[in-house]
Amino acid sequence: MSDWSIREVPVPASLDAPEAWLLHGSVEADRESMRDSWGTLDHARSPHEILTAMRHQEYVRRVRLVAVTGDDTDPGDPARVLGTAILNLPLADNLHLAIFFVSVRPGSRGRGIGSALYDAVVEVATAAGRTTLQTSTDQRTEPDEGPGTLVPSTGTGRVRADDPGVRFAVARGFALEQVARYSVLDVPVDPAFLAEHRAAAEAAAGEEYRVVTWGARCPDEWVDEFAVLNTRMSTDAPAGGLDLEEDAWDAERIRVYEQDFAERGMEFRVAAAEHVPTHTLAAYTSFGSSGWNREYVNQEDTLVLKEHRGRRLGMLVKTANLERLAVEQPEARRVGTWNAEENSFMLSINVALGFHPAGGSGEWQAKLV
Repeated sequence: MSDWSIREVPVPASLDAPEAWLLHGSVEADRESMRDSWGTLDHARSPHEILTAMRHQEYVRRVRLVAVTGDDTDPGDPARVLGTAILNLPLADNLHLAIFFVSVRPGSRGRGIGSALYDAVVEVATAAGRTTLQTSTDQRTEPDEGPGTLVPSTGTGRVRADDPGVRFAVARGFALEQVARYSVLDVPVDPAFLAEHRAAAEAAAGEEYRVVTWGARCPDEWVDEFAVLNTRMSTDAPAGGLDLEEDAWDAERIRVYEQDFAERGMEFRVAAAEHVPTHTLAAYTSFGSSGWNREYVNQEDTLVLKEHRGRRLGMLVKTANLERLAVEQPEARRVGTWNAEENSFMLSINVALGFHPAGGSGEWQAKLV
């Protein structure tokens, strides 16, 4: 019989509330696992960011489960949390999906905690009527081609068959549907280098396109167009064999997302390309920066609409946003981005700008019976 049990993390009134120890423990367990996987906390979130996200469940139901030692008579100590599962259930579209991540403190592995958390995820997802599970496994480097590797249904990218996370997924019937590359750019970038690439992109785009930028709030002039771009991100970006349907956005959803970001204490920067003759947006890229780690910037989405490709708009918006970053967040030292390994066009832009491979992930999917 185990000395731990699975609980759902409540949404506490504040981070100082008596019940908040479960949230703090969940964040600590996730961070320990993340540091073990990556050697850094660049992908981590603060307790404040997590609490804010749990309060904003307008479009995604966010469930956190934890494995906890002891019982209700023991003090509420975050160290009692041995592992955590994060489960996201879309509420607007893709109602068949349950997207989850399981992490266990390195010192508590091998005790069945990950399996118990996974079983709890399946129980919640099944009760919510979901039929498809999706998850990711991390890797610091992509293995060379050869035996002992698995290739996704796309035929591009590889993961190590003997990685613990890979073995965990395979043993539970998950199929590898895509491999993503994680790339890092050291910043600031030489201004002359950026200017040269931007000038070449502007020449290729011609006078029909111009760059527009904004920060925490999308201007009313562009909010409907920005919603279109976010919707198209769900259909135009490579998804491999993942069962993803259109994720529709509108102006209201954009405003909710912006409010969530602002309440988390995060900064948001967007550079978009306007198609001047039609006064529509043809491409965009965005940066997200946390309040607690100012050295790291997350490259969020980048998309060029299919009907506007071939005009170097991806390079145009990326160089524009990097130029802004150097001015507005000079303490930034690295930008991280994820791309599907089959997305050769976007990867080529990143390589040209100086991004270097820094790991990646396997994207897995299983059907619930």
